[in-house]
Formats: sequence, C-alpha cells, structure tokens
Amino acid sequence: MSGQVVLVTGGGRGVGDGIVQAYLEAGATVEICGRSTPDSLREVDGRTPHFSPVDVREPDQVASWVEDVVRRHGRLDVAVNNAGGAPFAQFDAGSARFHAKVNDLNFMSAVYVALAVRPHLRTSNGSMVNITSISARRPSPGTAVYGAAKAALESLTASLGTEWAPEVRVNAVSCGLVATPGSTDHYGDADQVARVAATIPRGVFASPLEVGQVCVFLSSPLASHITGAVVNVDGGGEVPAFLQHTPNA
Repeated sequence: MSGQVVLVTGGGRGVGDGIVQAYLEAGATVEICGRSTPDSLREVDGRTPHFSPVDVREPDQVASWVEDVVRRHGRLDVAVNNAGGAPFAQFDAGSARFHAKVNDLNFMSAVYVALAVRPHLRTSNGSMVNITSISARRPSPGTAVYGAAKAALESLTASLGTEWAPEVRVNAVSCGLVATPGSTDHYGDADQVARVAATIPRGVFASPLEVGQVCVFLSSPLASHITGAVVNVDGGGEVPAFLQHTPNA
C-alpha cells in the first residue's frame, strides 16, 4: 500500500495501534486522531503516524481534519472507523446523556467520517473499513447501547457498500475479544483472562495486529470484489453455553 494515505480514528492505542502497525508495515502513510495525544506513537521502519487532536463526536472537527489531511497529502485512499468503546454500566444506571455519548462515539462518529471522506475516496477508488464488535449480534448486558451502536454500524456498512458502489468499497471487521493493555482492567487478573479466553474456540484473545491485518486485506486489491461485508475476527466466536452442560462435549 505504498503511496496510499490511510486515516485511522482512535489510532493511538489498543486495537487502533495494531491497525496502524499493519498499515505502516504495508507501506502506507497513516494519519490518526484522538481527543488526547498518545504517550507514544507506533513506529515501523522509522516511520510513525501523524497525530491530530480531534473529537470524532464533533462533525466540524472531523471535516476539518479530513480536509487538512487531503491538503497536506493531496489524496486519501482508506478511512478506518476504529474509535469506540464504552464503560461497563447497567442500562438503568446510565442517563440519557450518557447513552447518547456512547452512541455518538461508536456510531455517529463513523457517520461524520463517512460524510467527510466520501468525495476523496470516490476520487481514489478507495475504501472505508468500520470496526464493529461481536456485541452487535448477541446480548451485550452492561454495554447495551454500545452493542446497539455497533449493530447500527454494521447496517450502515451494508447500506453504504451498496450506495457507494462501484467507486468506493465499504466493509466492516467484527472483533471478538482482543488483547490490549486494558484487557486486565476489564476482565481481571491473568488467571481470569485465561478463563475468559477458554470460552473462545481458538483459546486465545486476538492481537490488535491480527485485527489490523484484516483491515489491510479488506482495503487492498486482494479484496477488490468485497463490499458491504462484515468479517469476523473472533477466533471462532464463543463456545455455545449448552456445551458446558453436555457430558461428552
């Protein structure tokens, strides 16, 4: 992907860091954004992404960022909507404002990016990749609006894959459990993380780089006839609960 310019929202840490690494390894020029400057930036062969302070929940900031990137590089080839997440909280404990912010970060931010990048991706015959979650298609207690927002993002992916064809391809990567620095904060100590990993058929969490490599594939010529698709990167999903109670399983 040498010579191509890639945007990654929330690319400074966690899954975003793995996505950035994958695109840098593929030779791309990478631009990232976030609300606060990362403590460090991913480096590959002496190259690092360029960081811009942007709140992706604000459409004017998103539009200005995209225009600045295109002005500096003269082109835009790929946009990855990675920014997202939500603190664990029972639905009734969250205020209307809290739930709106979760939706803004996980769904509306992708809408704002899509609106801003559309004309530039059409010029380059580029692509957009949306990062969704296993929570989009199964119950997500404690992060109910997060799961609903990710389901909306998968629906948007399918719709834009149709609307924007044939000039621009739009796909999504649905993440299962991913090993990030925040994993132990969410799941507990190493023993608890291992117990959670045992519920995944492959027996391990994904690495952020594994997610990033699928993003690179989807935005490369190797995926030229794939659009409107959701690709699962989840190690086989989750072991069905009934198997825990089946004697011969």
